[in-house]
Amino acid sequence: MDPSDTPETPGTPETPDAPVTPLERALHVARALVLADLAAGRVAAADVVSMVEDSVAQRRWWVEQWPEGAEFVTGLVAQDVQDALLETYGRWPLCPVCGSGDPHALEVEPELGADPHWVCHKAGVRVAAVGALGPALGGTPA
Repeated sequence: MDPSDTPETPGTPETPDAPVTPLERALHVARALVLADLAAGRVAAADVVSMVEDSVAQRRWWVEQWPEGAEFVTGLVAQDVQDALLETYGRWPLCPVCGSGDPHALEVEPELGADPHWVCHKAGVRVAAVGALGPALGGTPA
C-alpha cells in the first residue's frame, strides 16, 4: 500500500476538519489579539513572540483547571506579556493619550474578566480593546 493511500484519522491535527475545542479557540484568539497589539506597537520581535507563547502555554494549564475562565484568557495573556516586557524592555504599551508628563503604560481592565481593554488610569479613559490598539497608536485597524 502506498503511504499516500492511507486514510487520515478524523479529528487529528493533519485533518483540516479537526474540531477546535473552546479552550484552543480561546487560546488562539488570545495569542492573535496580543500579537496584533505588539505588532501595532512595533515590538513583535522573536523574543517577544516567545513571551506570548510562554504565556499561552501557562494559561492553557490554568484554563484546563478552570474551564469557565476561558473568556478571561485574552486579558491574562496581555497582562502576562506586559509584565514580561517590563522586566526586559520597559513599559508597554505606552499611553498614546497623554502627550505630556512622564510616559506611562496602559493597563488591562478588567484584571480578570471578559472583554479586556487597554485603559489610561491617568486620563481615566478606555483607549482600545485588547487586539485593537493599532488605531490608537496611529496605525491601521487589524
